Amino acid sequence: MEQTKQLLESIKKGIQEKKGQGIVVADLSGIDGTICHYFVICQGNSPSQVEAITDSVGEFARKELGEKPVHVVGLENAQWVAMDYTDVLVHIFLPDVREYYDLEHLWDDAKLTRIPDLD
Repeated sequence: MEQTKQLLESIKKGIQEKKGQGIVVADLSGIDGTICHYFVICQGNSPSQVEAITDSVGEFARKELGEKPVHVVGLENAQWVAMDYTDVLVHIFLPDVREYYDLEHLWDDAKLTRIPDLD
């Protein structure tokens, strides 16, 4: 579990490096039948920023922990990119797409931690 906590920290740094906003960590570890332990949800203001955040998250995780995502989907249009690190799923949205899918409320029983935006 310590490795997962370190991965969460690297992911957060990668998002913040590219000025990603609205970071929310959903702790799913206490919920039966979930596909992972954590969701990390954030947004970028344009497809190019979503792509830059995706690259930054991947770089931080690789450099700091030697971790690579098992799958990355959504880069074709960069409106919603999902990065699968097995125990952690990272979701990087455009604002309107994030609002539409509303993943934070999909997991009402998860503990949500909101990370303040950097100035």
